[in-house]
Amino acid sequence: MTPVQMLLVICPLVFLASFVDSIAGGGGLISLPAFMLTGMPMHIACGSNKFSACMGSIVSSIRYYKNGKIHLSSAVCSGILSLSGAVVGAKINMMIPNQLLSSGFVLLLPIIAGFVLFRKEKVRTQMLNGWRLYATCALIGFVIGMYDGLIGPGTGTFLIFAYTSFVGFDYVTASGNAKVANLCSNLSSAIVYFLAGMISFQVAIPAMVCSILGGWVGSGMAIHKGSRFIRGVLICVLVGIFAKLGWDLLISRVFLALLASSMGK
Repeated sequence: MTPVQMLLVICPLVFLASFVDSIAGGGGLISLPAFMLTGMPMHIACGSNKFSACMGSIVSSIRYYKNGKIHLSSAVCSGILSLSGAVVGAKINMMIPNQLLSSGFVLLLPIIAGFVLFRKEKVRTQMLNGWRLYATCALIGFVIGMYDGLIGPGTGTFLIFAYTSFVGFDYVTASGNAKVANLCSNLSSAIVYFLAGMISFQVAIPAMVCSILGGWVGSGMAIHKGSRFIRGVLICVLVGIFAKLGWDLLISRVFLALLASSMGK
């Protein structure tokens, strides 16, 4: 693809991804496949995706904070540990051969989408406090931050799930805290990819603008419409994503079967 063709594919999908991610997480399930569709090497797709995602996360985090929808002390705790976890994950990512990484993503993304879509909604009735609150948020930040650096898609949703299930935040506060932790993991991952020369700026910078716009629109809607809206958007979008990724997985299996058959003749 030419750079213009790449942008025609990536920019609308990155806007949608940032919009969804600012509401309910899971934006990487849209944005990373968008970069992959252009045919760029997997490591550069991951790096460019992280760079553009950082900007959308910054905008979303600011809007949640200004509207009092972030539990700041626990968010900072998660964010600090998310930074270190993401560095570990991103370094592991770059140690994996490109072809193996691409195949792994094709297999893992439908599984991740399925978990996000079909998971049972569970909200802890009583919020943690004291050292238990901060220890739990630190553990959530490190583990999911490492996942974000290594794989990425679904990170925001996993954070929301963890905050509501194990900490006791409501969905709006969980979304706000998830933005802070996800921003930290995106930022540290992007720095690792940048230092390794794994970001295509001619594509990532326009995508960054779309990510900012999507994050601004989506976070505003989430703040004003609340938890039910967050859950509804997540389900509607992931139905389409899951169908698309399932189709990609089927096509890849058919291709591998045909390739094996032709080699056997």
